[in-house]
Amino acid sequence: MYRVIARGQLKAGMEREGSAAAKREPAALALVRQGELMTVGCFKWRRNVFLYAECVHRPIAPEAVLPGMEPYLEKWPGREEKRSWIPMIDVFHFNEPASREHWLRKGEVERRVGRVAHLKPEMAASYIYFHYQLQEERAFHGPKYEVIAMHENLLFGYQEFPAVVEEPALPGKLNTSGTPADWQDARMDLHFQPWEDGHLYFKPVEQLFAYYCGDDLGRDGKASENLHN
Repeated sequence: MYRVIARGQLKAGMEREGSAAAKREPAALALVRQGELMTVGCFKWRRNVFLYAECVHRPIAPEAVLPGMEPYLEKWPGREEKRSWIPMIDVFHFNEPASREHWLRKGEVERRVGRVAHLKPEMAASYIYFHYQLQEERAFHGPKYEVIAMHENLLFGYQEFPAVVEEPALPGKLNTSGTPADWQDARMDLHFQPWEDGHLYFKPVEQLFAYYCGDDLGRDGKASENLHN
């Protein structure tokens, strides 16, 4: 199992067309039905679009999941060939897939949520430091399917509700005990860049679609309505 998280940016003035292209994209649904993807979701915030994909056999490029969005996306520099999607770095998760069977949902998922926040650039290293300790020391348990990814100082988080909390199947990579006994002592409030309204931390964003292999995806190629809540 591989989790792929990527960020794209819609061209100015093409937000509506790009969002519509994502919602009607047949490739994402086909990959779920073929058993190549377990869960896939696309989320939008302003001109930003985020792809979350759980790949069963091999990492699948965002371009293969959402080929219909290509005409609506800006091209990112940084490599010899410009890209439509930028990989986001997994900077925190409570759990990770040990196998397909381990990662299958045991109960119904009521909501799949994308959310975003901005770190203060000078606090990015500290944020990763504290979260990597928490993650690999297994300091405390949290939602099994939650993950936070980063590109530049933008954080994108994926969550499912109701949350499933269980002990990770894979061992941690650290034998230290550096995570604060009281997580409040990590002072995450000092790490985040406030929103325009003064809010700290994450805010939920628009879901364009979300599919899961165990859901009723409908014979007409459309996901059930509950997948768009």
